[in-house]
Amino acid sequence: MPKVPPIKRKEFVRKLKALGFDGPFAGGKHEFLRRNDGLKITIPNPHQKEISGVLQKIILTQADISVEEFLKI
Repeated sequence: MPKVPPIKRKEFVRKLKALGFDGPFAGGKHEFLRRNDGLKITIPNPHQKEISGVLQKIILTQADISVEEFLKI
């Protein structure tokens, strides 16, 4: 599995939207993105400047997206 560099939250959301997600929508404590098949993933709040590679991998696993597919976008 390739190493995932840190990414700005705005860019992370843009890539997920390109992969079929809509949002972000307001949730309880965090915003979330939703896909047409009903899958909902929580994304971190915009307080931090970047999302770490480790957290990206966790979110991508929940979204059933491969790291390679994500990095191509």
